[in-house]
Parts: sequence; C-alpha cells; structure tokens
Amino acid sequence: MAVRLDDLDRKILLELQRDGGQSLDDIAKSVGSSKTPVWNRIRKMRDGGVIKHQTFLLDAEALGLEACFFVLIRTSEHDAGWQGRFLSALKSRPEVLEAHRLAGDIDYILKVVVSNARAYDTFYQALISEVKVHNVTALLSMEEIKSTTMLPLEME
Repeated sequence: MAVRLDDLDRKILLELQRDGGQSLDDIAKSVGSSKTPVWNRIRKMRDGGVIKHQTFLLDAEALGLEACFFVLIRTSEHDAGWQGRFLSALKSRPEVLEAHRLAGDIDYILKVVVSNARAYDTFYQALISEVKVHNVTALLSMEEIKSTTMLPLEME
C-alpha cells in the first residue's frame, strides 16, 4: 500500500534529497513547520518505505575514480541459474554502481566506475570469467553532463 503524501511531506522529501545531513531545525525552517511535526513525518515516511536510507554522496574524481563506463551486455543465456550467477557477480563488485535489465536488443546495462581503463579491463576479465556473455560493449563517458539522485516530486 502506497503512503499518501501531502505538500508538506513532499517539501520535506525535497529538503532531504537536497541535503540529508541538515538538522531537523533547518528542514523545519525551510518547509515552514516546526521540528516535532517534521520528525514525525520523516518517521512515518521511513516506516512506510518512502525513505529507504540516509547516505552521503562522494566525489569519485577526488577519490581517484576518474573513469565511468556504461557497459552493454547481451547474453544468450536466460535460465535462472545463469541469472543467479550474473546477479551475484554484479552484487559482489563495488565498482558496479548501477545495473539494469532492459527491454530490447541489449539485455543489461551497467554503470561501472573505476580509476582507469586498465582497472576496467580487470573488472571485465573477472566478470567474463564468472559468467558467460554473448557480447559486451563498453562505452567510456567523456563528460558527466547531469547526475542527480533527486527524484522529481510534484506538489499536488
């Protein structure tokens, strides 16, 4: 069952997405409320599964992770055993930031962040040693134009 959200809930969520580390006082001030109602709404949204968890965003380049690859994978295998091994391989690799199963000609797309092309090749060699894939295409991102974790929240 979906949690019903009003405009104040959405304002709180926008503030949390903008900066999850700000104080309850700052959030309350920004949304035009007081601390206790804001805390109660945040707790309700956590309990309802709207807020998954709190985290901090790190600067990949500042940490020496300067190469972002989008990896397109086609497979001729579609059985549950292969899929289980593939998902396990992806989940065990911290350099895979995102993985999506697609409709169309490409079966999966991965977002992989590593220090350089050699590190990508190490990732690639390890992946294909664990699971059989039909075709892999790696696309190097030359420039990140937009990246956000903020979901578009419309006010009612």
